Amino acid sequence: MELVKGVQAISSLSMTINVIPLEFIWSETEQPAITTLHGSVLEVPLIDLSDKGEMKLVELIAKASTEWGIFQVVNHGISREVIKRLQDAGREFFKLPQVEKAAYSRPPDSKDIKGYGTTLQKEAEGKRGWVDHLFHGTWPPSAINYKFWPKNPSYYREANEHYTEGLRKLTDKLFRCFSFGLGLEEHELMEALSGQDMVYLSKINYHPPCPRPDLALRVVAHTDMCAITILVPNDVSGLQVCRDGQRYDVKYIPNTLIVHIGVQLEVLSNGRYRAVLHRTTVNRERTTMSWPVFIEPPTDHEVGPHPKLVDQVHPAKYKTKKYGDYAYCKINKLPQ
Repeated sequence: MELVKGVQAISSLSMTINVIPLEFIWSETEQPAITTLHGSVLEVPLIDLSDKGEMKLVELIAKASTEWGIFQVVNHGISREVIKRLQDAGREFFKLPQVEKAAYSRPPDSKDIKGYGTTLQKEAEGKRGWVDHLFHGTWPPSAINYKFWPKNPSYYREANEHYTEGLRKLTDKLFRCFSFGLGLEEHELMEALSGQDMVYLSKINYHPPCPRPDLALRVVAHTDMCAITILVPNDVSGLQVCRDGQRYDVKYIPNTLIVHIGVQLEVLSNGRYRAVLHRTTVNRERTTMSWPVFIEPPTDHEVGPHPKLVDQVHPAKYKTKKYGDYAYCKINKLPQ
C-alpha cells in the first residue's frame, strides 16, 4: 500500500518553519490576502423551513437560487444530535494514524474519486488545495462501496446512515420547491435528474492549520458540478462567495446547513437558477472541517435544459450530455 502524504503531515512541518511548499502558493490572482474584499461580510439568504407555508418557501428558495445560487437553512428536520454524531465520526477518523487512514485510499489508477486522498483534480499551474479528504457514496445502495467507509470509529457507518436518512427527506422538500419555483410540477426536476436514483456522494474536508493563510486556499474558486450540495460547516469561517467580481467572506450562522446550487441544476433550469462560484480559505490557528454531500445524477444519465423551460423565446442555453462526461471534463479541466 502506497502511503498518502497528507496535508496533515505537511502542516506539522510548515507550522514549525513558517513556510509552505511552493505547490500550495497560489498566484496573485487567487491569493486571499490580495483578492478578498476585506471589511465586508456577506449575509447570504437564511431560510427557515419550519414556519412558512410551502408557497412562501417556494418564493424564498427560488429567489435565493436565482439571485445568489446559495442559501442557508434552519429548522431543516435533521437534529443537532445527528449532525454532531456525523461530525464526531469524521473528526475521529482524521485523528487516526496516517497508515490507518491510508487503508481507505483511492487506488492510484482509479478514475473514481471515492476514497481517502489529498488531491482531487488537475489544478491550474499544478497548485494544490490545503486539504485532505474522504469521499464515499451514501445513497442509493448501488452507489455504496463500504471499502471506503472507515471501521474506526465503530459508529461511523451508523452516524452516516442516520444523517443520510434525514438528508434525503430534506432533498425531496428542496426539489419540490425548486420545481414549483420554475412553474413545474413538484416531481419534475427530481425525475429529470433520475429521481430516487440520484447519487449522494459524501465528502469530509480536513484543513489543518496553515502558517500562510495569505497565500494558500483550502479550495480554489469553483462551481460544484453536481445538482446541489448540502454542507455541514463547522464554527471556523472560511467560505467565500464570488459576487459582482469580488470575493466576500460569508457570515457563519450556527446550526445551519448551507445549500449550493450546482451546475446540473443550472443546466436543467436553463440558467434560471445559477451555480454559485465559491472558494474556501485557511486558518492559521485552527483546524477546519466541513461535511458536504454532493447530490448528482448517475454518470450515464443525460442532463439538459428541461423541455418545459425551452421555447422560441427561451432557447436552450446548454448542451444535453451525460453527467459522467461532464464530470470527466470538469475534473480534468477540459472544454465542455
